Amino acid sequence: MIRNARMDDVKTIHSLLNHFAAQGLLLGRSISSLYDHLRDFVVFADETGQILGVAALQISWAGLAEIRSLAVDESFQGQGLGAQLVQACLQEAKKLEIEKVFTLTYQAGFFRKQGFVDIDKKELPHKIWSDCLNCHKFPDCDEEALVFTMNSKPS
Repeated sequence: MIRNARMDDVKTIHSLLNHFAAQGLLLGRSISSLYDHLRDFVVFADETGQILGVAALQISWAGLAEIRSLAVDESFQGQGLGAQLVQACLQEAKKLEIEKVFTLTYQAGFFRKQGFVDIDKKELPHKIWSDCLNCHKFPDCDEEALVFTMNSKPS
């Protein structure tokens, strides 16, 4: 089931994200950052409460949000958990009347299957001048930028 993240989930979320960050598949998050942005996160937990996946929807600007920190435990990949987490984020964006949701990712093919389309990073100036300036990969970012327009449907 997908639910909002709770305080007692932070260490598990941190461990899951840093596992993939160590492989260069996503950018890690500090414990402090996770607490600061806990309300952005949803988790996919099994019937025992074990967290199998996580994603965050972070508002960037008027009408614009980002899906970030999407990770699914390797043992559970390929079962649709990531797609369900993305859909939960998109539903939240719709409730908030956000028009566009973007992502910066190394898994562009996955997001294209969810209805996202490629865009140039130059179209995301607020992102570039906030988070990206502090990233160790700036200005040589190798992530791909994609966007989902809320009136579009996943294919």
